[in-house]
Amino acid sequence: MKRRIEPSDIIAPDQFARERQERRAALLPSKRLRRVDVGPYCTFYFETFETMLFQVQEMLYIERGGDEQLADELAAYNPMIPQGDELCATIMFEIDEPRRREAILARLGGVEECFFVQVGDEKVRSVPEGDVERTRDDGKASSVHFVHFKLNPEQRARFRDPSTQILVGVDHESYAHMAMLSPATRAELAKDFV
Repeated sequence: MKRRIEPSDIIAPDQFARERQERRAALLPSKRLRRVDVGPYCTFYFETFETMLFQVQEMLYIERGGDEQLADELAAYNPMIPQGDELCATIMFEIDEPRRREAILARLGGVEECFFVQVGDEKVRSVPEGDVERTRDDGKASSVHFVHFKLNPEQRARFRDPSTQILVGVDHESYAHMAMLSPATRAELAKDFV
């Protein structure tokens, strides 16, 4: 499994345009399994080399920024590729109505410290990607978070064991929700471990 996108992995934007729909369709089964809704507004999107490669290709296709943009995209997306001992997730609070979104995010300051994966009775806390502060000075949380869940060898072994319950969740005082992973989702996510 590749752990880093290299410039040699990138195809030209015109070629990507021709292959875009086919590539998107090929990713959909995995992406569906890697999407976990947690409560009414929060969604965990567990990332892979393939999802990040598609995202880089998509950005290059849309923005047409060439080699200079490629360096920026690789710097942004390579850290979100699991390295064999972790799960990486983009976590989004998806609230369509603007006023409601503002009100809910205003109560979620510090939520980036409250995401977890629970392996049996053991919680593995998220480590936020260190690119930007996710809670503003006024206490309002961002709607998008990039996080890592580092699992030790024993936790990874238990994650693969079908008799162990696996949950993902948020335990913020203003948003406390969990979701149990389906057998298909946990099998898909277990592919991220070596």
